[in-house]
Amino acid sequence: MKHGPLALTLGDPAGIGPEIIVKAWSQLKDSGPPFVVVGDYQSLASASVAGAGIVQRVTAPDQAARVFASAIPVLDMPLKAPVVAGQPTPAAAPSVVQWIETAVGLALSGAVSGLVTAPIAKAPLYEAGFKFPGHTEFLGELTEAEKYDGARGPVMMLAAPGLRTTLVTVHEPIHRVPSLLTVEKIVNAGLITAQALRRDFGIAQPRVAVAGLNPHAGEGGGIGREEHDIIEPAVRALRDLGVAATGPHPADSLFPAEMRERYDAAVCMYHDQALIPVKMLDIWSGVNVTLGLPIVRTSPDHGTAFDIAGRGLARADSLVAAIRMAEEIVGRRNA
Repeated sequence: MKHGPLALTLGDPAGIGPEIIVKAWSQLKDSGPPFVVVGDYQSLASASVAGAGIVQRVTAPDQAARVFASAIPVLDMPLKAPVVAGQPTPAAAPSVVQWIETAVGLALSGAVSGLVTAPIAKAPLYEAGFKFPGHTEFLGELTEAEKYDGARGPVMMLAAPGLRTTLVTVHEPIHRVPSLLTVEKIVNAGLITAQALRRDFGIAQPRVAVAGLNPHAGEGGGIGREEHDIIEPAVRALRDLGVAATGPHPADSLFPAEMRERYDAAVCMYHDQALIPVKMLDIWSGVNVTLGLPIVRTSPDHGTAFDIAGRGLARADSLVAAIRMAEEIVGRRNA
């Protein structure tokens, strides 16, 4: 490799993060890409059927490649108290936050080439005083994303084979979405999406489809005015800025295979509008990519799954896809 390993944060230690990290390593240990886990050594050792034998503490990321074929390298930042699989607790929140902050710092410094995050649970973090809606917004704050390439905050992308979607609003109650939509926010999401398609996905002339908000994209104003007043002007502005943008498209007809052939990413107005089609298409290969950051960041497109944590049932497919996608994006940026 011509660059450092990826950093992989442990996520919520009571969730499936430790288990899927062990399973992902078992799939990638021979071929790579290598990663270094930022988190609690004991949580990983407990998640492995081989125990501590396949987990090895390292003191710096550059040691990861040397041990990766035989053990999971870990920058050990121990939990302050034991955590039981399937039983989330706000007591773990300071460690979860610290792992993310540390990994972001490593990525910003160049000590690691990119960041992959295992799932976190928002409720225990909120209970402990976490002030951000989720990973995406926290990463935007840590990386000062608003200063990067003229972006105004990070943009969430969900990517699966055959479909990429990005979001204008993310973790917002559905009743708030109409009041939060602005021409500026939609244009910003469209610009960041087009830039990422070129730089990170190797698409020279990206095509962006913009979804409507209301049924039938407002039906000419008969079922809502947001398309006429906000989304249409945003699409025109994107075209004026050189983006091959179309829309607003009715969301119920935007995602069949024939339509997906006409664009490279769909800009969606709210969370479920973007996530449901990706997960319906291929939940096991879906990846969450944070656009508009000065670092590469990906994650699985699923949550902590406390109901099956510690039972050996969790699949690592999405995490493996996230690790591989992060490596691909790093390679394109380096090129």
